[in-house]
Amino acid sequence: MATTMLFETAFAKINLALHVRRRRDDGYHDIETVFAFAQAGDALSAELADEVCLTLTGPFGAVLAVDEADNLVLRAARAVQQSFGIKAGAHLTLDKRLPVASGIGGGSADAAAALRLLARLWGLDPSDPRLMTIAELLGSDVPACLGSVTGWADGRGFPVQPVEAQGLSDTPLLLVNPGVAVATGPVFRAWDGVDRGPLAADASIEAACAGRNDLQPPAISLAPVIGELLALLADTAPRLSRMSGSGATCFALYESLAARDTAAAMVAARHPDFWTLATALR
Repeated sequence: MATTMLFETAFAKINLALHVRRRRDDGYHDIETVFAFAQAGDALSAELADEVCLTLTGPFGAVLAVDEADNLVLRAARAVQQSFGIKAGAHLTLDKRLPVASGIGGGSADAAAALRLLARLWGLDPSDPRLMTIAELLGSDVPACLGSVTGWADGRGFPVQPVEAQGLSDTPLLLVNPGVAVATGPVFRAWDGVDRGPLAADASIEAACAGRNDLQPPAISLAPVIGELLALLADTAPRLSRMSGSGATCFALYESLAARDTAAAMVAARHPDFWTLATALR
């Protein structure tokens, strides 16, 4: 087992396109989505300890709960202990850099990072299927975040089908959040129920542009500032700009780092209270 501090990044998840096809009898929705991951995200560290515990830091750390009922990192750790019969503990520290309830993976990415990190800390096989089973039980986005590779998914969002990122890797990426938390449930409930057609399982910029995010209109109806943000991003000449997930974070892809940084400066000048992250796709 490891005896030193280990580190893992909880990569932000970007829905390049997200089609909602129907509402299921179990209350969930069948979706089709192509997603990619940013090179940046929350930072998670861990070291061996007598028991499992979590420390929260970072600009958004104070927003989260540190109890097992509500924190996905702690739930992931307990699930690994139980599934693998682990007696050791771990002191986990989550540097929460991404906004909460913002449509870019967030807690799901943190939980997936915890699974990867604890597998290393406790000497487990990272390919053990029990880790994926735990991921599926923790939430619909956790399986995709576990691998953090470009992929396509339908149904509730898993199983994930990795797809080749056609020219997407290292694409300059700007993430912007207008400072409003948009809960997933109300956004899905506000969806108009119209099936606007399938999404190709193709992770290219062309396919993403031809797709859409069916949750974008209902999210804007609940938080009109999202529409204002999208209009601003459209003025920065991106290759693609769209809301991610159920919002409120929006993203824009650019041809160059200079174009991305110019756009970031424009957003910061007009809305200094908005959260921004200039990064790139993995």
